[in-house]
Amino acid sequence: MQHLLIPLAMTAAFGAFVGTLYRLSRRPGYQRPLLFPLVGVAAGIIGFVIYRLLAGTTGAPLWLLPLLVVVQVWLWLGPLGPAARTSGQNGDTGR
Repeated sequence: MQHLLIPLAMTAAFGAFVGTLYRLSRRPGYQRPLLFPLVGVAAGIIGFVIYRLLAGTTGAPLWLLPLLVVVQVWLWLGPLGPAARTSGQNGDTGR
């Protein structure tokens, strides 16, 4: 059981770290700063599951795991992530 839980926890922590780095480098002053590490944790867990499936079926190399996590964080917080809301000068949200 520990051979699954320790890498899973490390991958989730790496995802949180990458999400935090993405927040610091991309969107300063974003209204929900906790979103970035949480999305990173989710990306780490799902990246670990994808890696385990790929390793079991195709024998994927170990270097693929951090690459999966980084790409997922980038996709979920970047192009596929929440849209950035820009408020107008009079304070309306543009809806």
